[in-house]
This record gives sequence, C-alpha cells and structure tokens, in this order.
Amino acid sequence: MLPCHDNYTTTFDNYPSMLSYHKALSVGSSWKTCKVKDLHVEPLDGTSPLYGHTSAFAAGTSEEAVSDTVANLGLALNVDGNIYPVRSTAYKTLLDRAKINGSALPKLSRKELANVLNACLAVHNSDALLLIREEKVSAAHSGDEKDYSVLPMDELLVTLEKKMGERFPGFQFEGGYSDHSYTCGSWTFPSQKEDLLGAYAKALAFYGKISIASRLVPGIRFMTSDTGLSSAKVSAMLMGTQHPIHLGGCIAVDHRHKKKVTDFESELDQLFAQFCDSVAKLQSLLEIQLEYPANAMTRVCKKLSLPKKESLEAIAMYEMAYGGGPASAHDVFMAMQEIPYLLKTHHAPEAKMLTVEENMARALSIRWSDYDLAKAVSW
Repeated sequence: MLPCHDNYTTTFDNYPSMLSYHKALSVGSSWKTCKVKDLHVEPLDGTSPLYGHTSAFAAGTSEEAVSDTVANLGLALNVDGNIYPVRSTAYKTLLDRAKINGSALPKLSRKELANVLNACLAVHNSDALLLIREEKVSAAHSGDEKDYSVLPMDELLVTLEKKMGERFPGFQFEGGYSDHSYTCGSWTFPSQKEDLLGAYAKALAFYGKISIASRLVPGIRFMTSDTGLSSAKVSAMLMGTQHPIHLGGCIAVDHRHKKKVTDFESELDQLFAQFCDSVAKLQSLLEIQLEYPANAMTRVCKKLSLPKKESLEAIAMYEMAYGGGPASAHDVFMAMQEIPYLLKTHHAPEAKMLTVEENMARALSIRWSDYDLAKAVSW
C-alpha cells in the first residue's frame, strides 16, 4: 500500500516517529486558494480520456495515484491548468463548494457527476481552499477563514507534548495512527493516577470492585483532521483494560472562526479539570441502580447507534456473566466496553472504532432511568 492510495494507513509506536511523519506531511502538502467557479471536475474512470495518460496530470502524479482514483472516487480536478486525482476524503467538501447534496449523486456515472458538479461550481464566486497531499486533492474547504482554519497537525502535536510536560510529568506515549481522514495519538499519565483517579478508585473499592481500580491508568487521546472530519480535540481515556475506555471529550478547537494553534494551547489549560469532570460522571454511575440491566443495556446501545451484531453479543455475554437481578449503570457501562473490543477482534476499520467509542461515551450523560424498563426491546 502506497501513501497515495486512498486506503493508506500507518501506525506509530513512538512519538518521534509520529512527529517526524507529520512534519514531512506538512512540508509535502500544498494549500491552494482559488475561485470555486474556476474549478473544473473531470471524470476519471475506466472510460475517461485521462485514464492511461499520466502525463496529462500535474507534475509528480504517479500512475499508481491515477489507478487508485479510478478504483475509488473516479474524479479529477483541474486547478489553474493542473489536473489532480481527487481523493475520496474530498468528496463531501467538493459537494459543499458546489452547494449540492443527495443520495442519488454517487449513483450517477462519473461523467454525469462531473457535469452536475461543474454546472453548480460555475455559479459560485466564493473562494475555495484546496488541500493537495500525496498526489491528490484531499479536501476542498471554504476559502473563508471564518469557515475553515488550517491547524497544522505537527504543530498541534508539539503543543500538546509541551503542555503535557508542564502539567503531567512522566507522561508516556502509547501509540498513534494516521490515514488520509484523520490522525490520532494516545498517552498515559501513570504519575497522576492518584490525582485523577483517587476518588473514583475509593468509590470502586467501596462497591467491592478493587480489581478494576488497580488496573486502570488515566490517559488521553488526541485527534485531528485536515479533511473536515474532526476538530482538534483531546478526550479522556482509561487504559489498562482489554480495550481503552473512552470517557468523552475534554477540549476541542474547531477548524473555523480563524482559530490558531495558540487557541488549542489555551484550551489545554483546562485539560486536568475536564478530565476530572469526565471521571466524576463515570463514578456517578455506581450510584444508579437498574432493575432491568439487560433491557437497559439493549435500549442504550440502540439509542447510541452502536453496531447491532457486536452489541447483541456483548449483551449476551453480560447476561451469562451476571445472571438476573439488579445492577448498577456502571456495571452495564463496563459491560458495553466489550463492544469496541469485539469490533477490534473482527478487524473493524479504525474510523469505525473511533466513532463507536465516542458514541459510547455519551452513555455517561444519559438519564438511565429512561431505559430501565421491564418490557423487553426488539432490535
């Protein structure tokens, strides 16, 4: 798999390699501003005149990049006389620039889709900000800084490391991941376990769950995207279990409203307090008693749009392990953590894993009594 391929992914087992990768990515990327009406879309499928003529594309475009685009989105974009293959990640933002949408569009032939896009792009006098990365157009953002602000990923990583060094000495890098949609990295704070989890650990001990408390280590996940899929955000995590437990977002800076990396740095000052708030929500679940925990778990999983197959499997595992009778919302939330673990064993894409984990974290803020009903729920 080559970096120009739409499905390219890479992982990092140390921070220097992750930072080095994103520094090189920033240097090799190009941000171009142009008029929306000057953009011209070309079909790039097996019947396209462009197919098989790599020399027609912008300098540096490889045959592999062209062939991969034919197998995926099937579009090219003419920017100031240079033709670039269009990555799948750019599709939504390209529709946004044309101000069109609809489920019928992907069903059109590439030639018909290109014609529709061109007709709509031509009537807009606004600016577009294009991200050209790894031989393709990866995004077509609005050129207005109020609508989209570039937050370089390498600079965000440096800022995050600096702030963690100041507030969480002894932090440890757990791992990183990157693809053309987003990048993320995880760190643990073993030296701050007592400060961040002390009260929660005592509450667990009170309810006879000492073994859980001894395994947990506080940590965070950083995530950002240059293609419009994510803000620059940091989420609270608990490590030490078979799969990290996502406790929800702590801070987030949108790529909008002329935001800068310095805004992300300022938000990081709230990380400790926000982390403690997330843990407090988890701790409060210990006091919520459910009369029908399996039913509540089913309803909550359905409400949060969690994957049905893995959810039903996790519910069945919970029923086998705990049997009947009441349980706490904390018990059910912990049982739900089997869902991302099952997804991982089923080799689910990383993007799906992250979405599921974020959706699951919403369970910390729901009113559990609304789902604790005797009547079984069909799914």
